[in-house]
Amino acid sequence: MSYDELAYLHGKPVSTAQLRTEHADFKVFELLPFVPSGDGEHLLLHIEKTGENTTFVARQLAKHFGVKDMQVTYAGLKDRHAVTQQWFGVHLPGKAIDDLSNLDIAGVKVLSYQRHNKKLKTGALIGNRFELTLREVSDIASIQHRFEQVTKTGVPNYFGEQRFGFNGGNLQKALSLFNGQKVKDKKKRSMYLSAARSYLFNQMLSERIVQNHFVTPMQGDVFMLAGSQSIFKATEQDTDLQARLDAHDIDMTASMWGKGELLTQHQAHQLEADIVAANPKLADGLCTLGLKQERRRARLTMLNPKVEVIDERTIRLSFMLPAGSYATAILRELTHYTDMAEQAFQSQS
Repeated sequence: MSYDELAYLHGKPVSTAQLRTEHADFKVFELLPFVPSGDGEHLLLHIEKTGENTTFVARQLAKHFGVKDMQVTYAGLKDRHAVTQQWFGVHLPGKAIDDLSNLDIAGVKVLSYQRHNKKLKTGALIGNRFELTLREVSDIASIQHRFEQVTKTGVPNYFGEQRFGFNGGNLQKALSLFNGQKVKDKKKRSMYLSAARSYLFNQMLSERIVQNHFVTPMQGDVFMLAGSQSIFKATEQDTDLQARLDAHDIDMTASMWGKGELLTQHQAHQLEADIVAANPKLADGLCTLGLKQERRRARLTMLNPKVEVIDERTIRLSFMLPAGSYATAILRELTHYTDMAEQAFQSQS
């Protein structure tokens, strides 16, 4: 099942729009959970990059500071075809840094820098704030209405298309890996495993919607507390589950597949087991390579949502999402969009 074939919570959108006609149409702002300490072996740089990918900037920073690539870290990967403000960490023990005015990387501007006493780790974010501009919109009113809907209901917390690579290439690489092909690059190996896991999760979530169990729980569901990764199983005594779901105090979850027993029971267990049974090569491969069972929130909820009509064919959306979630999961519920940057890339391939 392709990304477009995954179930929609409010039905497939009828409006059309263009995304990323220019880099500034897709803006991302990382939100750190801490303030740099001001001293220590690590230099934290707050950078704005335009039209460059995160790994390229990291390599250029390593070259500038004369350190190994592994000594430059970042909290998260960000789109190339965008304007993004994100944080990088450089391990510089014993090296005094007084001036970065000679740092010259195309498409990169240093917003601030400060020393910190800990390494910047992957995933060390509260979340990301997005500012997305849609152009050539066929029906502004439809997007406004659906934006209001998803603000109340949330959207399926699907992994985005970029998780699976160009034309789903990462998923094919995962199958090759499971068939015995060696992958020495640890980052690529991790990317392929993540694609396989994400595919199974998306299928489970899509099937929940098909069975009308995105808003209402199934028997045997496992829930996650809002603002936390803490999970719990429901009991017959939990009579207020629906009220807590409606209040966004808790969310249902789906499996991130790996070794170990499914935590779900009854109806929810059967749904997840059926998806796994339909994809044995992916499921068995993940277990063989040692990944363990985890749970991921089924619903993605926007914080501080705002919609602004620029003109009769242009609309701007802004919202915050927790780390590890995808803005495209919001967009696919609003409109049938054409990613102009991706289209241009494919035409050149």
